[in-house]
Amino acid sequence: MRRLAGAWPGPCPRAGSDSVGAMPDSGYPWPISTTRLDNGLRVVVSEDRTAPAVAVNLWYDVGSRHEPSGQTGFAHLFEHLMFEGSLHVAKTEHMKLVQGAGGSLNATTNPDRTNYFETVPAEHLELALWLEADRMGGLVPALTQETLDNQRDVVKNERRQRYENVPYGDAWLRLLPLLYPPGHPYHHATIGSMADLNAADLATFQAFHQTYYAPNNAVLTVVGDTTTEEVVALAEKYFGAIPPRSEIPPAPDGRVVPATGVPMAETVVTDVPAPRVYVAHRTYPFGTPGYDVLTVLATVLGSGRGSRLYQRLADGERIAQPDLVGAYGVDLAHGPAPLIATATARPGVSGERLAAGLAEVVDELATVPVTAAELARAKALLATAWWRQMSTVDGRADALGRYATQFGDPATVAERLPAWLSVTAEQITEAATEVLVADDRVTLTYQPEEKP
Repeated sequence: MRRLAGAWPGPCPRAGSDSVGAMPDSGYPWPISTTRLDNGLRVVVSEDRTAPAVAVNLWYDVGSRHEPSGQTGFAHLFEHLMFEGSLHVAKTEHMKLVQGAGGSLNATTNPDRTNYFETVPAEHLELALWLEADRMGGLVPALTQETLDNQRDVVKNERRQRYENVPYGDAWLRLLPLLYPPGHPYHHATIGSMADLNAADLATFQAFHQTYYAPNNAVLTVVGDTTTEEVVALAEKYFGAIPPRSEIPPAPDGRVVPATGVPMAETVVTDVPAPRVYVAHRTYPFGTPGYDVLTVLATVLGSGRGSRLYQRLADGERIAQPDLVGAYGVDLAHGPAPLIATATARPGVSGERLAAGLAEVVDELATVPVTAAELARAKALLATAWWRQMSTVDGRADALGRYATQFGDPATVAERLPAWLSVTAEQITEAATEVLVADDRVTLTYQPEEKP
């Protein structure tokens, strides 16, 4: 392979490796190996020779839950800044190099993490790893006030376009403060506040990056047409000389949210085409047995035409628009994750009527047992979605990075699908009785404003 200019200098540290082979009948029947470099970077490799492509996925253990007061939106802003040049890569060159090599790339931020990822032809693996290493260790020296101001404006416009100036767009911004009290790490949305983004100076942003974007706070995952030996050698070559961060401040503990015993409700009268209602409950953290049950429960409740919400509100009582009714869990791992059910009213149906119907269907999960047909249907939908993600190298790389970051072991990814498939109807009833209670419910209702 051609040595790329700009590799991090210095000798490569030794690394220790621990290989794990997942069972063929598990939810991940491909080999997995994990290596930790001396600077703390964990390198996860899963070989798959069926196509000449590799997916590179870098998970940083930093999301909006880590943001101190006054710095909301920082993790998401860095999702943008990390594409704006680094020590040896000019502004916009990261995208040009990957796309010019026939690859694709993107990044996402949520409350729990930030991830950056590329899928490239296998012969360009070294390029992808060099680019990721350069912006891990070389973004701060290249970060200028002009770049910061430009991307700060981009994020502010994103907030306006996605949250503030579209019907129902600010629902997530409103639900989070209703679900989680002030001071809880999930209280604020990833997009952050305009005031915090405007107030921070260049030095504050540089300090945030130097605190969290370190090799010992990251997991590098590579899946596809390569070997563990090749990936580890390249990781040592390009990431090995990046120093670790000695002290990375932990996020606030969000595992306990006291039940208020009082339902929370908010009604928003604004320019929307029809009433819409969100009913939300705090449940269990993602990755726990309780949340596995809630995942199946949510599928029974609100996934597709066979779900209870669709059958009752769209087909039966005909108070909800058929394509705008559903339920889902938000997979947050470090606190009680929310389950959200939502419906949009048909013409002539009031928000109050819709909210009552939505709550009634949710309440019945504790009193009307899930049938064998409902359970089988939900498990089939979940299995299909799981294998759809696992069918691609980029889907597998993201999953392995997640389980390594959030649970310490990428091989635990193989446990998720069997956990869903083992859920019983009795467990669903028990979970509904425990967490889907009316006295601890959040209801957000949008009402169309009256027009002359």
